[in-house]
Amino acid sequence: MDPDLSALDAYLDERDADGYLIDADSEDSDQYYLSGFDAPDPFLTLYDGETHLLFPRSLEYGRATREARAETVQRYVDFDHAELVEEFGPEEAVSHVFAAFCESYGVESVAVPPRFPLKTADSLRARGVEVTADTDGIVTEIRATKTDEEVEHVRTAQRANEASMAAAEALLRDASVTGEGTLEYDGETLTSERVKEEIEVTLLRHGCSLDETIVACGSDAADPHDRGSGPLSADEPIIVDIFPRDKATKYHADMTRTFCVGDPSETVREWYDLTERAMDAAFDALEPGATGEDVHDAVCDVYEDAGMSTLRSDDRTETGFIHSTGHGVGLDVHELPRLSPAGGELEPGHVVTIEPGLYDPDVGGVRIEDIAVVTEDGYENLTDYEKRLVV
Repeated sequence: MDPDLSALDAYLDERDADGYLIDADSEDSDQYYLSGFDAPDPFLTLYDGETHLLFPRSLEYGRATREARAETVQRYVDFDHAELVEEFGPEEAVSHVFAAFCESYGVESVAVPPRFPLKTADSLRARGVEVTADTDGIVTEIRATKTDEEVEHVRTAQRANEASMAAAEALLRDASVTGEGTLEYDGETLTSERVKEEIEVTLLRHGCSLDETIVACGSDAADPHDRGSGPLSADEPIIVDIFPRDKATKYHADMTRTFCVGDPSETVREWYDLTERAMDAAFDALEPGATGEDVHDAVCDVYEDAGMSTLRSDDRTETGFIHSTGHGVGLDVHELPRLSPAGGELEPGHVVTIEPGLYDPDVGGVRIEDIAVVTEDGYENLTDYEKRLVV
């Protein structure tokens, strides 16, 4: 994939900067996006209209020359690192290498991401390179608009996501209810941890992984980011929120369903129906030219018309709709754009979640989430998984 970096070129021109510099490993999504290279240790990427990489050692050099999306790949040794260590010591030597690296491309001033190592910035400044913070996060903004190839990466991750959701739902559907009201599967108490294990194993079989997922039951589900733990109960809502990353492409997906084994309360049923309506309203508002705020307002309108609290109607509420409507998904599971009061204009290629929900510790929680891409004439829902409360 060759990203369109014309916006980065324009940014550098506007700021009168010679280049853009990132010092991070590839877990930093901006680093991975700009360099096109996956490495576990920090390295420098310099963009000056072309992309140049600098590695401390030769360890990654050969692979980077083959795999990276870069015009040049160099190492500290290419800038006389050993001699500089002898002359200045190991710490100061690195600052000389960084400065020489920039100087070799005629770069005297660089813009850097909002989060950038202070030590690197200080070392460059000490050697006469001007360093300016990019408070806008221009590379992060560029990443928000996905190419067709990136959308396919998200779609692939979403298919794996759906397989893992089906595995989780099957455990719940096949569970029995004990006399105490807890769920039992294959003779053992069915816990949040057991369902998470099934999700993770299924994802691995589909080439995906995740560090955490949410399987939250009852009052745990009233906190949108409570991961959930312990035995699962009948007649209570169980929120399953899965956000895997494809191991090959590094792109994420995101989906939530709320299930109930047994007979949910009338309130939970009403909340579920209301949340489906809120999701429909959000999708009706999702189109290029609309803002993330427009989509969020559509959800708030549905909830508020039904007498539910939202953060728009009461910014201190701890129950009701207490989060934004959605977020961008790509190399990060939470990235631009935002479907929130601060959400800007939506453009074709934006991949976003739609995830309305309602929460109260006395009731539990209900959340439903799909993932979609904004298109030239509306949107395409990338999710192909049925919505049903009772399993």
